[in-house]
Amino acid sequence: MQSLSESDFQKEVLESKGLVLVDFWAEWCGPCRQLGPILESVSLNMPEVKFCKVNVDEAPNTAASFGIRSIPSMFLFKDGKQVDMKVGFTSAESVTSWINGHK
Repeated sequence: MQSLSESDFQKEVLESKGLVLVDFWAEWCGPCRQLGPILESVSLNMPEVKFCKVNVDEAPNTAASFGIRSIPSMFLFKDGKQVDMKVGFTSAESVTSWINGHK
């Protein structure tokens, strides 16, 4: 998974073609730390989808621009446009079916 900063979010997400999943997280968040390895695993099985993560403490303006109030929060973008979001911890199966529903 690619870690994004405020400076590369525009290029890597909003200007990307295809599906991009962005995980908003923080190091101090227990459920975020549990979700990370799940997303890494799902990403290996879905090479056509770009998986990125944004640390809300390191990119507060990006997090604020998407109204992040709870983490983990996952946003799904298609061709640079936000198409869906999920808040909270979830399973690999749930993430996979969620993404597949937007292909």
